[in-house]
Amino acid sequence: MNRVKNHVKKGDQVTVISGNFRGSSGKVLEVISRKQRVLVEGVRLIKKHLRKSQDNPQGSIAEREGPIHISNVKVVERTEKKAKKKSSGEKKKKKS
Repeated sequence: MNRVKNHVKKGDQVTVISGNFRGSSGKVLEVISRKQRVLVEGVRLIKKHLRKSQDNPQGSIAEREGPIHISNVKVVERTEKKAKKKSSGEKKKKKS
């Protein structure tokens, strides 16, 4: 199980640096590490035709983001990690 380290994570603000969508920017919605692809909010919108159903009695055309290669994006702003809770070891301090 070789694990590849990616330079982007979910929630990061990125800019597309090459390809058809060069210059666009958005937030990373998902990282697909096996295929080395990312979904970026508002970039590469794909139209998907939805069949008639109970939820969709008329049928419709939905727009959603398509994946782009991870090498085509550059991190602009990284999301901050939440502060970890203090470990229980700090609670057991000796009183002098």
